[in-house]
Amino acid sequence: MIDAPGYPAQLPVAGRKVIVVGAGPDAVARIATLRAAGARVTVIAPAAMPAIEDLADRGVISWLAREFDSADLDGCWLVVAASGNPATDLRIAGLAESRTVFCLAGGGVAGATEPGVVEPAQQHGRVILVGGGPGDPGLLTVSGLAALREADVVISDRLAPLAALAEMRPGAELIDVSKIPHGRNTAQEEINRLIVVHALAGKVVVRFKGGDNFVFGRGGEELEACRAAGVDVRVVPGVTSAIAGPALAGIPVTHRGLNQGFTVISGHVPPGHPLSTLDYAALAQTGTDLVLMMAVATLPAIAAELIRCGLPTETPAATIADAGLSTQRAVRGTVATIASLVEAAGIRSPAVTVIGAVAGFGSGSSQPQRA
Repeated sequence: MIDAPGYPAQLPVAGRKVIVVGAGPDAVARIATLRAAGARVTVIAPAAMPAIEDLADRGVISWLAREFDSADLDGCWLVVAASGNPATDLRIAGLAESRTVFCLAGGGVAGATEPGVVEPAQQHGRVILVGGGPGDPGLLTVSGLAALREADVVISDRLAPLAALAEMRPGAELIDVSKIPHGRNTAQEEINRLIVVHALAGKVVVRFKGGDNFVFGRGGEELEACRAAGVDVRVVPGVTSAIAGPALAGIPVTHRGLNQGFTVISGHVPPGHPLSTLDYAALAQTGTDLVLMMAVATLPAIAAELIRCGLPTETPAATIADAGLSTQRAVRGTVATIASLVEAAGIRSPAVTVIGAVAGFGSGSSQPQRA
């Protein structure tokens, strides 16, 4: 049982089978850290918090939706007992020790209370809106890390760098408000309410999300909700995946001789949708490269519309999925082929697509040409 007093060591988990028993706030930071270290992670728990369920849906981890059984230790190199129940964790640690299996007990993050249930306080707290970057905890800013360490309550989503939650102080509360495409979803109005109610109860509240708060992150709505409630709020910008995602795949969003700018757009709704306000004819002729966010499902329609509006079919295109994570993948093609390539590769959200000359950067020619 490694968390007892003893000799400190780093475990070489890469490529090895690791079991995490538990899929709640006690487990999430452990899971993300182990996966970042290259472990083959299997989570065992009857139910999972949304962020962990999302990791399983994306194939980042495996999840067995049932209770732990001693047979699960067969072939296991390390087990993490993070069920949230001390008696259960102790039993698992004992079983692991009897079979000479390394065991880490506890997740290092406090359990969450029922959403919106807070203890009264004598003075108002404050809110820090923290952009966590594209997924790698190493890309979290120093200011963002400091905010996590001082928080009483962290309200997190699925695209935040979950391994960084290990930096939360003992006793801090974690609330998962992940929005999973076509799955479990917490309404933005409820997120705003949770932020405000915990701050009004005297807590230091960190709203922790991936990328940058103000780049399709709805951080502006959260800022407005805090101000309307008279809550002190501070913004810690994050590294936006619109720029970092392509960069991590070796694609600069600007490059001398290739472009003189880039345009970031949301692909949440397709061309022609009543909620779409984008002028695709203008985008096709703007002369800047395009960065598409939230556009996996709508990529076929967007690419087709850009071609219809005059964008040459041979224009380079690239899609980067899971940027900053160990599961990062990228596919390259043209605006005419990128949608089919993404589908064939089985790429799912989160992903960023670049359409334009820079998408061909480094793809084989030392001097990529503008399409």
